[in-house]
Amino acid sequence: MQGLTNEQARKLFEQYGANKLSSAKKTSLLQRVLAQFKDVLVLILIAAAVVSMLVDPSDPKDAIIILAILIVNMIIGIAQENRADNALRQLKSMSSPKAKVKRDGQVVKISAEEVVPGDVVVLEAGDYIPADLHLAESMNLRVDEAMLTGESVPVNKEAGDAGFMGTIVTYGRGMGIVNATGMQTEMGKIATLLNETGETKTPLQDKLNTLGKNLGLICIITCTVVFLVAMLYNFIGFGDARDLTQMMMVAVSLAVAAVPEGIAIVATVILAVGVQKMVRRNVIVKKLRAVETLGSTTVVCSDKTGTLTQNKMTVVEVFGEDKNRIAEIAALCNDAIYHKDGKNIGDPTEVALLNFAAEVGVNKTTLDQQNPRVQEIPFDATRKLMSTYHKTSGKLLMCTKGAPDAVIMRASHLLQNGEVVPFTNQLRADMLAQNEQFASQALRVLGFAFKEYQSEDEMDFEEDDLTLAGLAGLIDPPREGAKEAVAQCHGAGIGVKMITGDHKITACAIAQHLGIMQTGGKALDGNDLDSLSDAQLKEKVMDVNVFARVSPEHKVRIVAAVKENNNIVAMTGDGVNDAPSLKKADIGIAMGITGTDVSREAADMILTDDNFVSIVGAVEQGRTIYGNIRKVTSYLLSCNIAEILIILLSIIFGLPVPLMPTQLLFLNLLTDAFPAFALGLERKEPGVMKQLPRNPREPIINKSMRTLIAVRAAVLTAGTLCVFVYGMYFYDHAVAMSMAFFALVAAELMLAYPCKTDAIMGPGLFANKFLNWSILASMGILIAVMYVPWLNYVFSVVPLSFAQITKSLAAVVFSIAGIELSKAMFKNKR
Repeated sequence: MQGLTNEQARKLFEQYGANKLSSAKKTSLLQRVLAQFKDVLVLILIAAAVVSMLVDPSDPKDAIIILAILIVNMIIGIAQENRADNALRQLKSMSSPKAKVKRDGQVVKISAEEVVPGDVVVLEAGDYIPADLHLAESMNLRVDEAMLTGESVPVNKEAGDAGFMGTIVTYGRGMGIVNATGMQTEMGKIATLLNETGETKTPLQDKLNTLGKNLGLICIITCTVVFLVAMLYNFIGFGDARDLTQMMMVAVSLAVAAVPEGIAIVATVILAVGVQKMVRRNVIVKKLRAVETLGSTTVVCSDKTGTLTQNKMTVVEVFGEDKNRIAEIAALCNDAIYHKDGKNIGDPTEVALLNFAAEVGVNKTTLDQQNPRVQEIPFDATRKLMSTYHKTSGKLLMCTKGAPDAVIMRASHLLQNGEVVPFTNQLRADMLAQNEQFASQALRVLGFAFKEYQSEDEMDFEEDDLTLAGLAGLIDPPREGAKEAVAQCHGAGIGVKMITGDHKITACAIAQHLGIMQTGGKALDGNDLDSLSDAQLKEKVMDVNVFARVSPEHKVRIVAAVKENNNIVAMTGDGVNDAPSLKKADIGIAMGITGTDVSREAADMILTDDNFVSIVGAVEQGRTIYGNIRKVTSYLLSCNIAEILIILLSIIFGLPVPLMPTQLLFLNLLTDAFPAFALGLERKEPGVMKQLPRNPREPIINKSMRTLIAVRAAVLTAGTLCVFVYGMYFYDHAVAMSMAFFALVAAELMLAYPCKTDAIMGPGLFANKFLNWSILASMGILIAVMYVPWLNYVFSVVPLSFAQITKSLAAVVFSIAGIELSKAMFKNKR
């Protein structure tokens, strides 16, 4: 089957559209607008503004400005939500399944969405069936149709059977012709039950939402106390009489401004933008919760081939007297797809074997035509073998390849000097010694054997009584930067364990070269693991960094044992059998190049370059994202608490109100919209990968952060009230309020710089250009409010003289200096 031409596929795509299920309806703009106003406090503030206009229709200024600020806040909120939604949508499309189809006679890999009716789809174990199709070929094909039928046992599929979109090939291989795509598939007919639901919240987002609600409740109670105290003072005649309508507006405005409802939204945007940065570092994060877990990772369990090594396998050693026979077995017992241009498609090991066969002069296409495959036993991680059956010269030939020890132990004869001789114990010992010699050179070794039948009637499916043809040693050089990446992990308090199907000696040689294992270090293989109980494995697992000859079941046990030692585990995998261990790990990491659809679906992250170095980059970015969210949280809470304290203390001490409702809302708009978001885009801090992993049970606001927030809020409060009292003493209420307003806005804007790092402000202070421009733009808006006539009228401020501005700025400088001094004292104490 040649498949469609590219031109035919293009026309069919135009006719039928993308091969995908329709998703749930997007939230409309009206729904988003209404959602912004569903907050009870906002509704109360709107009602208060309306009451204010009714009470004093001659001066509706404050009410109009309050409503205008709320509308601007709504626009910013919708913009931030859209940005987060768009980022998440892009991430979903990046991790969509792939499909292997025949186009113009060549097998190519495309997005599953590009599959069209008439496409010839090539299926292998681990693939999702991309559309409904009619099976044209089947080689021991088994398909898991649980998501469609609920039947948990894989179904055997023969040529002529139907395959359904979304089901999983668990065994064997096949080929099918697409007869329905998208909503026309069986899955499409029940698409209403499968529509995408909203993105679930991560534990961090849940914590932030809970934090926001708790702090919001405290703010509301405090603002209620503010209003009640004002009423009480009016009743007992303490201080100047206060307009209770205005005080109600101040209290409600303060509550709206102080409730940190924006933290969760800003955090979502930071997560989404940070995840997009990871894409540029070859990491696709499928689930946002993985980002926060990355910062807590203590152990990375990594596959060797392709992750720590280049996955550019090359046959460099052959042991056996008939190299041609070894090459023929390597080419026949091989599922890689041969291309004339040399760009073969398939497992890197099988591609390397095809290249070796070609060098010897064995052409796979010709060989397959002369010896057609009639049956096969696909590779299995437990058997560590693959066998294929071929018609040849009136007989039947079984070709077997796999792990040398598995092949050697099943062989009864040896091909020697062109003859088949009994495989004596001495010859077996010699062959095992040769295997170990290859393995000690960090070569991956495969054994090749065959068995002949006189006719198809004699064919059995027993991989025994084999004739061993020889061994081949393949080299897969370590990836560039892998050794340094392992060292980075160790410096960051993250252990690295290699889990591989290779021989123990090969695995140890590579591990020692990469720094994963020290000379004389411990290693365990599959047999060792089988002899250990779960309790014994838990005791030993942390002292062992190399696990060889492992099965999928072993991987699950290893991950479980490491987790039981109070570790947060990241696990890499690529095969269909790796899915259980990927799900078992705290972070499952699938390979984007060699990984199967099943492993990618089970994983939380996908490495688009299959490179261990990218895992380290992801951990670094994850730590940076979490750190930035904490910076934003600290910044907003410091500002909000300061605003509450300023109003509360001024009332308690009988002072006039230092800030008007419009000023409070403007202040909240300015700090939430620009500096807070810019602060969330901070680059990594120096030494981020020299810190120990954070405790996942640690609250977002830990003890040290609570102290910093309290100090910052207290300093901002003191500075603002000092300026206000100074203005009241030397000038009047209007000037005092304007000085306090200017000082507080400027101080809160400048507070972003101390919040951007735990270190004392130094050379990297202005490295965040987005933050710099945000501060400059916000300061420009502040100056406009102070000196543009209609704006200073709107916000109830008066233009300040040079001396008054200087006094206000002095308070800002002293406030920031005090905050930095307290940070230095706190760090020394800690």
